[in-house]
Amino acid sequence: MRAVTTVGNNLVVRDHRDPRPGAGEVLVEVRAAGVNGADLMQLKGFYPAPPGSPPDILGLELAGEVIALGTAASRFRVGDRVMALVGGGGQAELATVHERLLMAIPDTVDWIEAGGFAEVFTTAHDALFTQAGLRSGEHVLVNGAAGGVGVAAVQLAHLAGAHVCATVRAEQLRAEVAKLGADVVTGPDGAAAHGPFDVIIELVGAPNLAANVEALAVRGRIVVIGIGGGSRAEVDLRTLMARRGHLMASTLRARPLEEKADCARRVEAEVIPALATGRLHVPVAATYGLEQADQAYARFVAGQKLGKIVIDMAHVAAIAR
Repeated sequence: MRAVTTVGNNLVVRDHRDPRPGAGEVLVEVRAAGVNGADLMQLKGFYPAPPGSPPDILGLELAGEVIALGTAASRFRVGDRVMALVGGGGQAELATVHERLLMAIPDTVDWIEAGGFAEVFTTAHDALFTQAGLRSGEHVLVNGAAGGVGVAAVQLAHLAGAHVCATVRAEQLRAEVAKLGADVVTGPDGAAAHGPFDVIIELVGAPNLAANVEALAVRGRIVVIGIGGGSRAEVDLRTLMARRGHLMASTLRARPLEEKADCARRVEAEVIPALATGRLHVPVAATYGLEQADQAYARFVAGQKLGKIVIDMAHVAAIAR
């Protein structure tokens, strides 16, 4: 099979031996796979794949068709359309995935949307509801709202009945983020005027942390799930104490199977029904064929985009969407 592969800190598309499903696993013929910030961090040598995942094949999410079952795998059948958040190996023609991580793709959702769904919506849902305990009527700030997790967080918070403020650096994208359900969309320095906030989802990192603490409501919760802008920050703990605030941080990739399976079941119950009916969707900025993976990553790094970059296994040329 062909796969997006790391060689040192370089990206190449090369042949690998076809994988075989083990106990409780299924073999998926991948139709689409999203590109995420974690892939870029792995390529730079900062975020290695967890044990049990391919160490040199990129890709944290995939969508495809089940083509073989391992022993004791019974949740799905050959021919089923599935998607998943995986520890690595998603950007390949074939991938093995534990059946408990897989989610059925609704008939109303195409391969491209499904390929860009699992990582960002699972991450956003976990941060908003499992970590921060978001409740209807609360005020939410999403910093870095034009990226994949950002557009997921805006939609999920809006659907839950929260008042959503989103920060977006690229002015030309702000109107599109507002259409996703943000009540206020502003530049990175304009959020404080719309606070205080009960929940802050931090997708940029260190540069925003001090201002986040200042903008926090009493008993407010900050969840850091992105550090592309930097990982070291200085905060005023006296202010955090006065707010009786909570500062949390989270990743999903290296969690045990039980925890990731629990996340998948929550998304199945609370998110996928809205995706199926069109109340949620996956904005896609561009798609690229597998052999154009270097272009896909270059587009991801360039920024100034709304939503996802997706590798489409059915296409051999870059296609703007």
